[in-house]
Amino acid sequence: MTQPITSLSQIPGFDPRLAPVIGRDLDLPCASPEVLAPDALRQRFNVPPLWQPELRAEPLFTDRAPRSAAVLVPIITHDRPTVLLTQRTQQLRNHSGQVAFPGGKVDPEDVDIVAAALREAEEEIGLSRAFVQVLGTLPVYTTGTAFMVTPVVALVQPGFTLTLNPEEVASAFEVPLDFLMNPANHQRHQVQFGELNREWFSMPFQDGPSERFIWGATAGLLRNLYRFVTA
Repeated sequence: MTQPITSLSQIPGFDPRLAPVIGRDLDLPCASPEVLAPDALRQRFNVPPLWQPELRAEPLFTDRAPRSAAVLVPIITHDRPTVLLTQRTQQLRNHSGQVAFPGGKVDPEDVDIVAAALREAEEEIGLSRAFVQVLGTLPVYTTGTAFMVTPVVALVQPGFTLTLNPEEVASAFEVPLDFLMNPANHQRHQVQFGELNREWFSMPFQDGPSERFIWGATAGLLRNLYRFVTA
């Protein structure tokens, strides 16, 4: 008996870049430069607004037990702040080749979620925690692979040097924060394949000659950050 397709990766020849765009939220305001300034972000996390995340979970396509994970959302405090992202290598078991935040599953030796995010950032890209000021966390986002991901948002002082783990990270790059916090750059996609119906966001970014296609869980977490900073 043929097993039903439950995830996008099971669709033959699936390429998220080619998925139909069903809309953009051109009616939503972009986050102002004042809101995205480091001091304003510190204040926002010190005194959080009343808000609700737009996205909390993807449809599960595995029956394994959920696992806690943490990612670091590194906002680099240039004059025009940027977000540091990675391109995962193709040989990884989960989310191979995708744009992601540095992060991974919480290990037993990690004191808490923040410690896990900082450790993973050091292991994956060599980001020293001496350059990192943690602001706080956003609500848990559960991926289709059953990872319960807590985003740890932090300011990162420029001047660091990265050393990428070649087994996990193909490259690291920066995207202006104001680009990511502008909903005009948030594309809504939908795919229907048999009984499978999925919707997600993407935020394609032209990085020199190449396009960085930010989508899936990473785009979902950034969309929640947008909702938080503009609440």
